Amino acid sequence: MTSLWSYWRQGGMRKQKFDTVGGLSSYATELTKRSPTAPLTAEGADTGTLRVDLAWRMRPSTDFARASGGIAQVLRRPMDLFKPAEIQGHSQGVASIDLDLACLYELNDGSRGVVQSLGGLLGDFNDPPYIHLSGDDRFGGTASGESLYVNLDHADAFKRLLVFVYIYSGVPAFDRADVVVTLVSADGKNIEVGLVDPVPGARSCAVALIEPKKGHLVARREVKYVYGFQSEIDRLYGWGMSWGRGTKPTRA
Repeated sequence: MTSLWSYWRQGGMRKQKFDTVGGLSSYATELTKRSPTAPLTAEGADTGTLRVDLAWRMRPSTDFARASGGIAQVLRRPMDLFKPAEIQGHSQGVASIDLDLACLYELNDGSRGVVQSLGGLLGDFNDPPYIHLSGDDRFGGTASGESLYVNLDHADAFKRLLVFVYIYSGVPAFDRADVVVTLVSADGKNIEVGLVDPVPGARSCAVALIEPKKGHLVARREVKYVYGFQSEIDRLYGWGMSWGRGTKPTRA
């Protein structure tokens, strides 16, 4: 059996409804509208690391054909059907989108901020905010390229965390890609949130809100799309921060 991300890569997304209890495999729990929450830590076991992964893929060839001229386009370039979906999208300028993972945080001492690649705000794992962003996967092919690491040894410092995804560059194309965010708990449990029912033109999506509940951290599915960027996510959840333009560090 496979995880939600593997299932999407195999093209099964359109064959399965998402509101199923217990996720798509014994190895992953899927957060849905009907089952929106899951514990990330057990009482008395708030230690270790919570990892949050982002992965995406462009639509498969059938959707590609519809989006790029239908059967006439396929007849003109039949070999495109045998290209990986990511390469097909790239040839049409679709795969140039750059999805990014980020996290708004509010600590119990009142400090608030964001961990993101824009502005080089990568956070710190051992000091406040006890969150670190590692990697910047600009193609989306694997979940290991871009991850957030949350230090659960300091779980009592967190008032709330909001994991979100935004499109840094390229067309606002959440509706042209299958996107999944996976929360991997310290004991190895995978909790997956698929960014389903995308809104055309949206540039950001609030994915999951993490808060302490009865002695342990709990993740709640959000999947709320907005047309703007971080400032609009901020307003939606009342973080109350000031925002300016930011850029990614230049790669060597």
